[in-house]
Amino acid sequence: MVLPSMRLDEKVVVITGAGSGIGKAVAIAAAEAGADCVPCELPGKISDLDDVCWQIENLGQRALPLPLSLPDLDSIDAMVDQASKEMGRIDILVNNAGINIPRDALEVSEEDWDSVMDVNLKGLFFMSQRAARRMMTNGGGKIVNIASQNGVIGYYKRAAYCSSKAGVVNLTRVLALEWADHQINVNTVGPTFILTPLTQSTFDDPVLREDLLSRIPLGRVGQPEDVVGAVVFLASPAADLITGHTLLVDGGWTAV
Repeated sequence: MVLPSMRLDEKVVVITGAGSGIGKAVAIAAAEAGADCVPCELPGKISDLDDVCWQIENLGQRALPLPLSLPDLDSIDAMVDQASKEMGRIDILVNNAGINIPRDALEVSEEDWDSVMDVNLKGLFFMSQRAARRMMTNGGGKIVNIASQNGVIGYYKRAAYCSSKAGVVNLTRVLALEWADHQINVNTVGPTFILTPLTQSTFDDPVLREDLLSRIPLGRVGQPEDVVGAVVFLASPAADLITGHTLLVDGGWTAV
């Protein structure tokens, strides 16, 4: 039996929130696996994509940086249209963009709640919907959602965040069922706390850092590079029979 490939040769991958952290690492890993990439970032942060595009092109792959504001449907449609026109197709979507507004549950405002849900769940859904329509015309594709271990467990000051990520986990199951006939695989990766520029302040708190580390049996903080293998695997031919699944990259947190 031949070992299935984890290569992404001749595929076009769209990655949201690709300016830093997990999104940036995923974009570079996809290029290393042979894919052309469409890294996306907020219009005001589009220059954050300069380095990731340089690295993608240095690997011999095409890079098309595009602005994207979630959950603005006009922005989503414009990005999908341009990506499809300039790259020819969309084969893989990695829904990485997300936000968190840490608050005690008693202090969460309606604005806080709506902001987190709008990006993490509503934006992810409509991004998937628009990309899936294009994939259906090309015979199928792969969607990989970046959720969180907090989609299956709770943690302090994350009422909105945990709710949004739990929504992503179950939405993944629904989309996997509905789009299976179109040969679109939909899966989720659920990382533990990962050290990125956006989470640096969390790890700068020594009490919080110690609490997090005490809950991770492998005993270390996650890095963006710890997540990319799971994403590339689920996007690759090696995962062709996997759909509706959430793969936790959590250092053993949820095994306790």
